[in-house]
Amino acid sequence: MIDLTEKSQLLDHLKKHGLWAKKGLGQNFLVDRNALDKIVEAAELTQDDTVIEVGPGVGTLTSELLKRAKEVVAVEMDDKLAEILRSANNGKLKVINADILKFNLNEIIENKPYKVVANIPYYITSKIIELFLTAENKPELIVLLVQKEVAERICAKPGEMSVLSVSVQLYGKPEIVGIVPKESFFPSPKVDSAILKIDNIQDPFDSLSLAQDDTGSLSKSFFRCVHIGFSSRRKTLINNLSAGYHIAKETASDIIRQTGFGENVRAQELSVEDWKRLSEQVESVGE
Repeated sequence: MIDLTEKSQLLDHLKKHGLWAKKGLGQNFLVDRNALDKIVEAAELTQDDTVIEVGPGVGTLTSELLKRAKEVVAVEMDDKLAEILRSANNGKLKVINADILKFNLNEIIENKPYKVVANIPYYITSKIIELFLTAENKPELIVLLVQKEVAERICAKPGEMSVLSVSVQLYGKPEIVGIVPKESFFPSPKVDSAILKIDNIQDPFDSLSLAQDDTGSLSKSFFRCVHIGFSSRRKTLINNLSAGYHIAKETASDIIRQTGFGENVRAQELSVEDWKRLSEQVESVGE
C-alpha cells in the first residue's frame, strides 16, 4: 500500500497514471498525515456511516474514510481521477464522475443519514456549503478542508459577522478544529487552510414566523433582510433598512428599537438570533 501523504510516493503515483494537478479544478493534494488524521477524527465516523466525499482526487482521504465508514460516495469531476478511483474500489466505494454542483443530491443520499467529509477546491467552498445546508435531506455533520480566511469568516462572532457567517451559523454550529499550513499540500497553495467542522445541522425556519414566498419557502424573507442589512457595512442598520425596504428612517428606527438594538447598531454586530428577531419585525413592513 502506498502512502499518498508522502510527497515522493504521491509524485510516483501521479507519474504512473499520467496525472498532474489541474489548477483550473483547484487541485491541491494533501501531503500531511497529521492533518489527514485530524480531518478523519473530526468526522466522528462509525461503521454505520455513509459519507459523501466531494473532489476525492487521488483518494488520499478516501482510503481513510473507507477504513471507518460503512460506505463512501466519492463525487469526482475529473474523468481520469474518477476512473482510477473506480479501479481501486473495495466494494464500499461508489464513484460518481460528475460536478457536484450540477448533480441531483437525491440520487446520492436517497433520504438516508449521511456525513460530508472533503478537501474541496477553495473557489467552490461557499457553494458546496450552501448546497448541503439547504438540501432537503441535510447531512448530520460536515467536515471540510477550506481556506483559513474563509473558515475564520464562517466562525466569526458578533462584531465581525458577515452574510457568509450568518448564512452558515443559521443552519449549524461551525468551528475550526485545526490549521493546515500551505506546505501541507502539493502543489502548495498561496494561503493556509483550516479544518472546518459544522454540526448541530437543522432546518432553521421551523421556528420563524415569516411569510412564505410563492415557493413555500421561508428563507427568501430572512435572507432578504440579511442582505439589505449588510448592503453597506459602514452605514447603520437604520439607514440600510430604510433604503432597502423603501421605508422612512423613523419607521426603520422604530423597528430597530422594538427588536432591542441601539440606533447606531450595524449589521456585523448582530448574531443569528438577532437576525431572526429583526427579520420577523421587518417582515410586516411592505415596500
